[in-house]
Amino acid sequence: MNTNLLLYPMFAHVLWVAFLYVLLTLVRAPAVWGFIQSRKESWAEVEPRISANLSNQFEWPLLFYVVCVLLICQGSVVDSVQVWLAWVFVAGRIAHSLAQIITRDVRLRGLVFTINFVPVLAMWLLVVAKV
Repeated sequence: MNTNLLLYPMFAHVLWVAFLYVLLTLVRAPAVWGFIQSRKESWAEVEPRISANLSNQFEWPLLFYVVCVLLICQGSVVDSVQVWLAWVFVAGRIAHSLAQIITRDVRLRGLVFTINFVPVLAMWLLVVAKV
């Protein structure tokens, strides 16, 4: 497969992060602009979870971007497995965001994190195995 196919899951993750920034801005806007009259506002409880999840988007995903860029720079044909793993990673990031923002279930978050942890690890193992 063409290495450029890895750009699509990378771009999908970028769009997801952009969406999280917009969501965080919308949640913070009422407090910033003085629209909230009391701390009982439901969004006030969600804001720290969105903010924490946004920070998470720059931790493990960094290794995803590095392996994708490495594969693209090699210029060789990428296995369809690598592209499939990249899409599983993106789906896992979205699921992890939803689990972290919507629920407070840490066990669920851990389980869902595995969905995006394993594919990146597998992508790296495949890269190293070819060397």
